[in-house]
Amino acid sequence: MKSVKLLLVGGFLGAGKTTLLYRAAKELIASGKRVGLVTNDQAPDLVDTRMLSAHGLAVSEVAGSCFCCNFNGLMDAAQSLRQSSAVDVLLAEPVGSCTDLSATIVQPIKDRYADVFSMGPLSVLIDPARAMAVLADRQSRLHPSAAYIYRKQLEEADRIVVNKSDLLDAEARQELKTLLENEFPQRPISFISCRTGDGLREWLTEVMNDDVSGRRILDIDYDTYAEGEAVLGWLNARFELNAGRDIDWVDFSRGYLEAVQKRLQLANAQVGHVKLFLSAGDGTLTANLTAVDGPVLVQKDNASFGATRADMTFNARAQIDPDYLRRMSLEVFRHDFPDVVVLTQGIRSLRPGRPRPTFRYARKV
Repeated sequence: MKSVKLLLVGGFLGAGKTTLLYRAAKELIASGKRVGLVTNDQAPDLVDTRMLSAHGLAVSEVAGSCFCCNFNGLMDAAQSLRQSSAVDVLLAEPVGSCTDLSATIVQPIKDRYADVFSMGPLSVLIDPARAMAVLADRQSRLHPSAAYIYRKQLEEADRIVVNKSDLLDAEARQELKTLLENEFPQRPISFISCRTGDGLREWLTEVMNDDVSGRRILDIDYDTYAEGEAVLGWLNARFELNAGRDIDWVDFSRGYLEAVQKRLQLANAQVGHVKLFLSAGDGTLTANLTAVDGPVLVQKDNASFGATRADMTFNARAQIDPDYLRRMSLEVFRHDFPDVVVLTQGIRSLRPGRPRPTFRYARKV
């Protein structure tokens, strides 16, 4: 079998990585490519996997640890998609709190699987508002150790990709570009919008035609890295919902996340991301929140939601006790939606453990 192009897209929680991978996959498929996606999380029941699968894409999930700490799991998923779906391109999305990808993922793949996978450059996706808050120190509420991870992600990037560029005027765009060029020189910078598609095709063409990856190995303090991950509470849950009557599940999903947002505001919790995927009847939707004071966005994928029953997957990442996230996710149902009968199919709350990579290369391959 011919080698498969493997594109790794890193970046902090809430940057829009899953939407980028979805849009990139659709673009590649339209051009005649066969595409597979590998998602990653600290626990199963991942919104990203359900959303991508609902769109008919070939997806494999590596759950229970980050790619770097389960390198063999990543390779098993990649090989399975390569063989079962005969893919030409693999798109992989590591956990949003993960860094040191060049030393722990890119270099081992180049060393051990060069005849199987052709690595593209490591792209790191950023949200411009969070980037300015962290890099320009504009009242960022991110814990200093989490901000350390954020900077390290950019430091090791082969390419920096700024999402949500449609929200930037010319002055803000230039200010961010100058800041990135000064702090992280000699890295191509792309401005894209996953919402509108602007710049996405150009970025995709560039990374598909670039075979140089893992240009940098980080000098990283794993104690600070571990603390940066541990300050984040993690929740993955799946619920079966029964309203007993026809209900507007779009309004319900927006209301659920708005109720979650109010509780996080009262707790003064910085949000990494909060998202849900809901299916009801023939309809599916995704709703998300990426800032404690930001908007709740809902995207319907199909039109028909005529059903009394729904299935909902809910993920939350925030700077708060994970047990609080667990209690909160259930309290919102009881307090704000008392008429909806809830059956918990699975619920896991945790703090990520200390990263222990399968491999860590000290030099570039």
